[in-house]
Amino acid sequence: MTRLAPLLAALLLAGCGTMDRLSRLGREPDMAPITSPTEDPLWRPVSMPMPSAQPPPPDGNSLWRPGSRTFLRDQRAAQVGDLITVLVSIQDTANLSNRTRRNRANAEGMGLPRIGGLEASLTRILPNSIDPSRLIEASSSSDLDGNGSIARNETVTLRVAATVAQVLPNGNLVVAGRQQVRVNSELREMQVGGVIRPQDIASDNTVRHDRLAEARIAYGGRGTITDVQRPRLGQELMDIILPF
Repeated sequence: MTRLAPLLAALLLAGCGTMDRLSRLGREPDMAPITSPTEDPLWRPVSMPMPSAQPPPPDGNSLWRPGSRTFLRDQRAAQVGDLITVLVSIQDTANLSNRTRRNRANAEGMGLPRIGGLEASLTRILPNSIDPSRLIEASSSSDLDGNGSIARNETVTLRVAATVAQVLPNGNLVVAGRQQVRVNSELREMQVGGVIRPQDIASDNTVRHDRLAEARIAYGGRGTITDVQRPRLGQELMDIILPF
């Protein structure tokens, strides 16, 4: 029964996925409801290293506020609930090539042609054809030839509106955003998150993705096309547990 447990678990998982697909048979993938990012069960408040508290600067009774981009009001995100547009422009290119070759051959031999006259008695406990000068002979060889290469070229260009979910004690902003687009029964989902400095927010209330600390950017989807491209759960399970 213990050996059948992994197989039963795989069948249950496959059944859950099948039931989910059957439940939306003939329908497009459902979109997630619009909710606060902080209501996600996986969301946790961010804790970052903070500088020591500084006294507030004296007020010069000026109508112009430091950091403002307009005379009357700063249009950039600054408080919890404010919106900001994250500009994602990733162009990643990598080419790696590795080759490893190893070859080894060993030969060992041991004999006892003279053992104080006792070599004549070896035939009593060993086969008659034993040669005392060649009691042990061993040889081994190994050969390894490995060749691997990686060629990756990725280009992702997105604009995602995010919400300020938290203001850290040093003024940095924790932002999180999600966008879903459904086209022809295929649901595309984009997610961004990270920590930004108010100084990195442009005058049009946008920030580049390379200005996000602890950035989390995801772009994927689900639907009929994704279901065909993804291997079955049984195949994934076999790829994990098979030692060959």
